Order: sequence, then C-alpha cells, then structure tokens
Amino acid sequence: MKKILFVFAVFSLAIISCGETKKEDVKKEAEAPIEVAEEAPAAKDDMIALGEKLFTEKTCVSCHQIDAKIVGPSVKDIVKIYDQYDASLVEFLKGDKEAIVETDPGQVAIMKANLDGFVKDLKENELEALAAYMHSVK
Repeated sequence: MKKILFVFAVFSLAIISCGETKKEDVKKEAEAPIEVAEEAPAAKDDMIALGEKLFTEKTCVSCHQIDAKIVGPSVKDIVKIYDQYDASLVEFLKGDKEAIVETDPGQVAIMKANLDGFVKDLKENELEALAAYMHSVK
C-alpha cells in the first residue's frame, strides 16, 4: 500500500511540475513581441505581383498601357483620376460604380462588356491586387 501511495505521489508531482512548465512557456509566449511589420512589405509586394499577373492574364494590357493611351486610358491616367476623386478602383471593377475616367457612352459600353467577360469571376482579393498593381505604377 505504501508503494502505491509513493508511486501516486511521484506521479502527481510529475504532473504538477509539467503543468508549471507549460504555464511558464505560455507566459513567455504571451510576453514575446509579435513581428508583423516585417511581413507587411512582402504582403504588399505579393499583392502587386498578383495584380500584375492578373492585369496581363485578364488582357487588361490589350487596352491599357502603363503610360500611353491605346484603346483605353493609360494606367497612370486612370490612377491619377481615381486618386483625384478619392474613388475606388475595386468598386468600379466590381461594377458597383460608374466610370469616371472615360465617359463616352460607346467606350463605356465596350469597357463594361470587357469587364463582364474578364473580371467578373475575380475574387475581392484579386480585384484589390489589380488595384494595388495599378497604384504601384504611378
């Protein structure tokens, strides 16, 4: 009986001491500084890279060049006007806002048809990536 009590006591002490170590580890983890600032530039770069890829794959580049008007206005002109009016490129790409750069009805009709065909299936983060890329080429 004494042996059983002794084994039980040793077992109990082992469990209690392990629990204390875990509490200390948790406390140390809670006190450790969280490093988020270093990931922000990489995340932004990833968004811009995704936006550039989508800009090419979704054939935006066939109508919009960085600094020259082809069929549609240049990316720099688009960003300049959207910034000037504090407007959202994402809302426009989703179809929630009217065009503010090109307002000619014929051009707007062509643009809406292209947007419906090329960007309607994009997710919110992909639209944000397109906008991030466009803003990066200022």
